[in-house]
Parts: sequence; structure tokens; C-alpha cells
Amino acid sequence: MTATLALNAQTAMLVERAVEVLGGRRVAVLTGAGVSTDSGIPDYRGEGAPVRTPMTVDRFLESDAARRRYWVGSQLGWRAFSSADPNSGHEALARLESDGVVTGVITQNVDGLHLRAGTRRLVELHGTMRRIQCLRCGQIFDRRDVSARIDADNPWLARDGEIVLGPDGDVTPESVEDFVLPLCTVCGGTLKPDVVFFGEFIPAGKFKEAEQLVHASEALVVAGSSLVVNSGVRLVERARRRRMPIVVVNRGVTRADPWAAVKIDAGTTEVLSALSDRLPAAR
Repeated sequence: MTATLALNAQTAMLVERAVEVLGGRRVAVLTGAGVSTDSGIPDYRGEGAPVRTPMTVDRFLESDAARRRYWVGSQLGWRAFSSADPNSGHEALARLESDGVVTGVITQNVDGLHLRAGTRRLVELHGTMRRIQCLRCGQIFDRRDVSARIDADNPWLARDGEIVLGPDGDVTPESVEDFVLPLCTVCGGTLKPDVVFFGEFIPAGKFKEAEQLVHASEALVVAGSSLVVNSGVRLVERARRRRMPIVVVNRGVTRADPWAAVKIDAGTTEVLSALSDRLPAAR
């Protein structure tokens, strides 16, 4: 059974319309958390999602207590990230890139699943959980090494059944009082994942790279993002101004819906797989 046959009639019709719109064009793809939900990574912005209390960069920098609270949730969340595998949607985008249809993927995700699926031109707008940086000396560390140090210094984290992760990996302050913070092994400075926190700006060079990918394309697919974050909306606006056709694949409303040539309200895994089956490879 092909991916298209697994779709309901309405979605299958919209996929065919998207194929008509995208066929013969170079396609840039912008993805969000909805692309990774079928890999077991939660999307905290979807319909019915719990109230979020994200860590801001100011809170992270202001005290050891805030950093301890962040790192406990981050360490437990990393276990889910590091054990997750790319799903068929990630793999479909990698195939479309290999076929010359997709020019590259711009992602708001920090989970690294596009890279593991085989996407070669990847712009990680919000950074990646794979790297840790020292805010004092700039040293870069592999997340796996820092994670191993955290586990060694905090063996009680292995008994995490009583620690409940909330949205964004938040935990209660009582859970973190005894947590030993990871510090830079070069200078003893504060460590922070190489991701964009709330209150931080996307590096100008990174956003420019994403813009260039859009400008080198002839159509844009938005997959798994409601576009709450302004950086995504800015890229969609760039495509709209260039009169590029936009296809949106997302469960629920997005800020790009008014501009979409085709809006498919369905799961990204099945729709991206169907598009991979249906879009002809570039010659």
C-alpha cells in the first residue's frame, strides 16, 4: 500500500493539488515541531497543549537556581531526543532533496532528526541540542559528553520517576536543589546548549542562510509549524513577496494559511511521504 492510499479522500485530493503546484519547481521546506511528533517528541504548541513556561535567556543567566532547574529538565528531555529516530516524514524530505526536488530544509527544531534522516542542506534556525557552548571562553562540547558528566555527578537522576517534566522540559524547583551543574572543563564557565532561548535573536548569518535558500527556490512548503515564532513568518513573507506558491501542511491553523496555494490539514508524516511518492525527480 502506498502512502497516498493511506490518506483519506479529502487529504488525497489536496495532495494531488499540491503536486500540481509544486511539480517542476525547486522547493524549499520550512519545518516545525509537528514534523517530529511521530518520532515521539512532543509539540507543545498544538491544539490542547498545556500552558508553556519556557526558559528565557535572562532567567537562565540570572542565577544558579534557574540554571539547575533548566539543566534537570534538559537532561531528562535529552534522553527522549537522543533515543528518537527520524520518521517517514523526515526520510521523505531527504529523498526529495536527493531527487533534486527539494533545495534544502530550514527547521525550527533542535532535535537533529533531519540530519540523521539524510538531509544535506539543512539550516537549523534555532540551533541544535547536539552542541554545548561555554559562555565565557567559547569552547564547544559534544552534548553526549556533557550528558555523561551530568549523569556521573547526579546519579539520582537515574531515579527520575518522581520528576515530572512539564512543557519545555520545565520541572518544579524542589526537584533540583541537589543538582550539580555542568561547568566548562577549560575555564569553569557557564555552559549553555547551542540553541536560541526565548529572548535571544537568531544569529544574523543563520537567518541570511535561510533567506538564501528560499531565494534559490521556486516554491515553499511549510510542514508541521503553526508559525507562532516570527522568524518562520518572516521567511514565508519573503516567499510571498516573490510570488512563490506556498503549500502548508499542518494540523490546525497557521499564520500562513491566508497566503497558501494549498493548505493540507493533516499529519506531516503521511503527507510528506505521499508527496515524495508523487513528485517526479528533477532532471
